[in-house]
Formats: sequence, structure tokens, C-alpha cells
Amino acid sequence: MKLLVVEDEVELLEVIRQSLEKENYLVETAGSYALALEKIVSYEYDCILLDIMLPDGTGLDLLAELKQMNKSDNVIIISAKDSLEDKIKGLEMGADDYLVKPFHIAELNARIKSVLRRKSLNGKNAIEHANVKIDLDERQVWIDGDELVLNRKEFDILSYLAVNKNRLVNKTALAEQVWGDYMDGADDYEFIYSQIKNLRKKLKEKSAGIEIQAVYGIGYKLVVV
Repeated sequence: MKLLVVEDEVELLEVIRQSLEKENYLVETAGSYALALEKIVSYEYDCILLDIMLPDGTGLDLLAELKQMNKSDNVIIISAKDSLEDKIKGLEMGADDYLVKPFHIAELNARIKSVLRRKSLNGKNAIEHANVKIDLDERQVWIDGDELVLNRKEFDILSYLAVNKNRLVNKTALAEQVWGDYMDGADDYEFIYSQIKNLRKKLKEKSAGIEIQAVYGIGYKLVVV
């Protein structure tokens, strides 16, 4: 899962980033309104943590921009502003949750998981397609009850394609989702091809009831076979 943290307090931003990376999220950060706007225009995120008070704008203005782009799903406001009026305003503008600073990182993580479950998995912790079960919290995969061991990127690719079952996922979108904006400097998509190749081999060896189909020149689609 790919997260964007918009926060201008450098120390807090780093604490949040490190904590969420330990939970195996792909975390990108922005310390200003301008940088955050650039990222939300260019990339897709599973969840955005949004501070209201930024040096060059407000998080609520960013929320309005997200709404205009139909990207307002999965937004959690993190703010020192704790009045009921501020909370209602943020939620009425489309935020999914509102967390007042200071907060415990464990609570932030729980709120993120709750939002992701509610929006992407209809409240569930796991995805099941055919004989394959993917536990997103524990980052484990089972086929017919036997665990399938995957590396981090293989799991991220499989879970993203599984959430989007039967949908054609553009290889650029897949790369951004799994590798983040670090892939901007990549010369080709060889790093995706090798991970997909290994993942397909592991699924086939376990007689998985799903497969990853390639659409030449465009991307990939996970289907039940």
C-alpha cells in the first residue's frame, strides 16, 4: 500500500515515515503545499495523511483539489487544530478521518488500516480469490492453506493486482504503486518484469487458481482461472 504524508514539521514527518515503513507501507512525503499538490496530481495513493497548516497553503485547500480530481478517497487529516468546527469542516469536505496532534503512532496506524479496509476491502483484512488468500495486515499469502513465501515487492504486486482483480493495471501505475516516485529515474521496466516472472512461477508451482495475464505493451491483469 502506498501512502503520502503531508506534514511540515520535519521531526514529526520523519517519525511518521519511519513508523509506517516498519509496517511495510511504501511512504512518500511532502513538507509543503506545493510539493504535495505536485505529487497528488502526478501519482495515485492508497491513503493520504494531511496536515491542515502548511507554510504555503492549507491542507483543506489540498483536500478541495483532491475532490476536484476525484481523488478524495482515503484521506486522514492530522492536525493540531482540535475544535469541533475544524473536525466537522474537514469531514464535510471529504476526509475519511480526523486525528488530533499529538497522537500515538499506534493509533495512527490503526486509523490507516481502518480506512483502507473500509474503502478497498469492504471492511475485511484479507482478499480471497479462488484458492488464494492474501492477508494484508500480516502480509502473508496462502494457497489451499499452504503458505506461499514472497519477497516484499512480489507481495506488493500481488496484493495490488488482487485488489484490482479483472482490471487492466497499467505498468506505469503498477511501478508507481510498488516502487513510488523513485521509479521516475528508471530507464526501463525490467525491474517489474523480473518480479512478475518470479511471482508467476511461484503461483504456478503451488497450483494457484489465479494468474497474472500480460497485455503486451500496456500492463497486467489478475484473473481467476
